[in-house]
Parts: sequence; structure tokens; C-alpha cells
Amino acid sequence: MPFNIPILLTWARIVLIPLFVGVFYVSPHLLTPHEQALAATLIFMIAGLTDWLDGWLARKLGQTSAFGAFLDPVADKLMVAAALIVLVQLARIDAVIAIIIIGREIAISALREWMAKIGAAESVAVSFLGKIKTVAQMVAIPALLYREDIAGVSVMQIGYWLIVIAAVLTLWSMVYYLKMAWPEISLRSGSR
Repeated sequence: MPFNIPILLTWARIVLIPLFVGVFYVSPHLLTPHEQALAATLIFMIAGLTDWLDGWLARKLGQTSAFGAFLDPVADKLMVAAALIVLVQLARIDAVIAIIIIGREIAISALREWMAKIGAAESVAVSFLGKIKTVAQMVAIPALLYREDIAGVSVMQIGYWLIVIAAVLTLWSMVYYLKMAWPEISLRSGSR
């Protein structure tokens, strides 16, 4: 397993997940609900920053690797899944939204792995639609975690509508990826 700064940052993002979740299990005597929300929001935003930074450093330092390319999206999906589950538990989003987003991530990851195995990975490369979905999701989650108004603006309402948009884009992008992969799926549907 290669070890470099980008991969270290990716591992750090994975290590942040139990800290992120654990914030909500700390006694109210140690952290008030406001402090829990603030801490979780900051941890999630730090994780998002490491996601950008590890990719930038890997390209800048010439430290891209197959292992890093595998681990980076795994870390992203784990952090987002943890955040969505926490938001469901806090009753800030409906479980249907979490199921749509997490289910799509699992399905498309499996599809990408299969397409790579048959040598057709370019058919399901990340699309612009997928990137827009990710941006909506990555702004929505901190807004829903923090949830308090800022300068009279309802952060919770903004987060809610962005996560709904992210869920719709999630379904749309899943249909897009399945459509791109369909020729290979139909070609190989009878053989294993």
C-alpha cells in the first residue's frame, strides 16, 4: 500500500467519521446541542476540505495512485453516509432521502467496478450532473447539521431544499449512468 500525503489525508477523513458521529453521543454537560451541531458541522467541513486537498496534492506532487483513486471515493461515501444517517436520527431529513442517496452510491459504485472489470470504465466516468449533485449535497449537509439561522436566513430551510435537490439529482444521475452502461449490461446480461 503506497503511503504519501494525499493518502494520509484520505485516511484522516476516514478517522474523522467516528469523531463526527461521536459528537452527538457526548453528554449535554460537556457539549450543548448548539456546540454539538457546531462541532459536527466543522468536522464535516474539514473532511470536505481534505477531500479537495488530497486530490489537489496528488496531482500537484505527482502522487496519484490506484490505491488513492480507490480509497478517496470510499472515504467520501462513508462520510456522507454517516452524515445522512445522523441527520435521519436527528429528524432533520427523511429516511427516504438518505436511502436514495446512499443506495445510489452503492449501486453506482458497484456498476463502476463491474464496468472497470470488463474494460468499459469510461462509459460511467463522473459526469457534470454528478458533480452538481455532490455540490448540492456538500452544502446541504453542513447547513442541516448546523441548522441555526444566520443573519435572519433559515440555514435549515436552505439545507432542506438543497438535500431535496441533491436527492432528485441523485436519481437523475443514476438513470444517466445506467443509460450509459446499458449497452454493456444488455450485451452481457445472459452470461456470468
